[in-house]
Amino acid sequence: MFAQNPPVNPPPNPELTQLVGEMGHAEQFRETNLSPDGKLIVWNEAGHAGYGLRVAPVSDPGSARTLTACAQGERGSEGEAVFSPDSQQIAFFSDCTADHKNAIFLADASGSSAPRQLTELNGYAHELAWSPDGKQLSFLYVEGSMRRPSPVAPEPLPAGVIGVENVKIQSVASVDVASGQLTQITPAELYVYEFDWSPDSSKIAYIAAPPPGENNWWVAKLYTQAPGAEAQAILDPATVSGSLHGLQIAVPRWSPDGTKIGFIGGLMSDQGSTGGDIYVVPAAGGKPVDETPGRDGTPAWFVWLDNQSVGIAEIKGGSSHLFVYDLSTHQDSPDRNLTLPDAVGAGGLQMRVAVSSTNTIAFIRSSFSEPPEVWAGELMHMQQITHDNDGLKPVWGEAKSMEWTNEGFHVQGWLLLPAHYDPAKKYPMIVWVHGGPSAANMARWPGAGYGPAPFSGMGYFVLMPNPRGSYGEGEKFTQANREDFGYGDLRDILAGVDAVEKQYPVDDHRVGITGWSYGGFMTMFAVTQTHRFRAAVSGAGLSDWLSYYGENSIDQWMIPFFGASVYDDPAVYAKSSAINFVKNVRTPTLMVVGDRDGECPAPQSFEFWHALHDLGVPTQLVVYPNEGHGFVKEEDRLNVLDRAVAWFGLYMPAGQ
Repeated sequence: MFAQNPPVNPPPNPELTQLVGEMGHAEQFRETNLSPDGKLIVWNEAGHAGYGLRVAPVSDPGSARTLTACAQGERGSEGEAVFSPDSQQIAFFSDCTADHKNAIFLADASGSSAPRQLTELNGYAHELAWSPDGKQLSFLYVEGSMRRPSPVAPEPLPAGVIGVENVKIQSVASVDVASGQLTQITPAELYVYEFDWSPDSSKIAYIAAPPPGENNWWVAKLYTQAPGAEAQAILDPATVSGSLHGLQIAVPRWSPDGTKIGFIGGLMSDQGSTGGDIYVVPAAGGKPVDETPGRDGTPAWFVWLDNQSVGIAEIKGGSSHLFVYDLSTHQDSPDRNLTLPDAVGAGGLQMRVAVSSTNTIAFIRSSFSEPPEVWAGELMHMQQITHDNDGLKPVWGEAKSMEWTNEGFHVQGWLLLPAHYDPAKKYPMIVWVHGGPSAANMARWPGAGYGPAPFSGMGYFVLMPNPRGSYGEGEKFTQANREDFGYGDLRDILAGVDAVEKQYPVDDHRVGITGWSYGGFMTMFAVTQTHRFRAAVSGAGLSDWLSYYGENSIDQWMIPFFGASVYDDPAVYAKSSAINFVKNVRTPTLMVVGDRDGECPAPQSFEFWHALHDLGVPTQLVVYPNEGHGFVKEEDRLNVLDRAVAWFGLYMPAGQ
């Protein structure tokens, strides 16, 4: 039934090596911001020579100049540049200091003088922001630690008293612009995820939970606090009634008059992968109101434009939808309404858009056909600011948006055609399942690591479905796989395979499946439920939800999705555990995982590999040392890709 045993260490594929090398030519961008008066733009080029800040007039981007605190010939990490409220200064982080510690620097926006150091920091800092009165610079701060606070980073090796020692606090810190004095505003017993200043600079609103912060975002509350005063919890999703009950909150934003706080509320599986409805709550506390009920898209970011309207960026059917929304009429503006097939933002699903007081905007955009560039202007009249990637062409096939219906749901996904596609030939297809599950496959220029584009470049169709549980079709759709992981979402995926096969020459005997994280789970679960897939590659997957509950470092995320803890309702976890159906597996399955993965720990892959090995199903498990949930070493990311291409090439080769 099966081909020969796969090699333990497949040699690098020269064609794939060349392909990945060409994919690495694109200049990347991390962020962009506008001056409040809309005249200047700053962006961060994350290029091959290191990170670099560039500033230019919006009207003359060709005259861009470099903004840096580094001496000539010195290289450092610099970023998060933000303009002062009067548009006269730019603040940014830089480690071009005497001892290479991170610091805040101030520069004249005109470029008339060299940046000056305001204060040095002793820890990890991000999300730099000015107070509206221009007197304070605030940021999220993990004092005494340079480790990026993220559950996808390599987990520290367990040692000492677990859950007590080495617990970090992320606070809101503030630096006085006049004196450089640093003050930590928020209390030591709270880990803060996001914050925003009130319009009069007297208070901050923030989303926080007790530590450990990497685990407790899913039970975070909304607080307000004046510097030096006690924190006031004004909203707790665990106790509030209505549609927000038990869900997650993100992106807190004060209204211009300071009487209300808006935020996004919804079922979210990862901090930073934001999606839901726009809610508004009185700044003093009270009942939150869902201002965008029943939308067929997923708001992911917003900003107040005035007290009655907001600008929203939402995911809609795998595309980016930017529009102005009237809170009094609950209507989208007909003349400030733009849908882009592109992805907006520097990465992931953080659809950040810079907005000036003149309502000009700026963002980073890319698609499967267009590499990333910075754009700015009025919503309906955007202009390209950067041209770093002019001339770059995809080395993968053309992208098509696919739509289908299943069990009453409208489902969208993206299909990459094989490179050098010939409609007269039959091709194999790989299904790429995104992580999350609260996420979406979007049309973004791919990086050079493990992802769908290299498979297309190697001659495969690649289907990237957004099944129920994904963003892009409204909150009801996102919540449709609660307590049902692996069932309705898999049926949506299989219906998508059928839809593709009706339109394109796919060889149904050469269809495979892969994914990372939630996609890794879906890969494991799918091969226990159907024999349709000829080969499978699971990245950072999980096979047993019951044991997983006690192994991972982020167990709080599971209760909103499963309805109870594993100790209160083990049956709902057992229902979706691939290990309980493993004797059905006939599909050759490769598994890869980092040994310090805190989100989907390596024992989950060991369990599934052991079962398949015992049952005689072709399988391999590759564990990567010192890697977390998201691999950071380039050689490891490329090795995973080499192994996956070899695995699919063995059991469902392209070019036949």
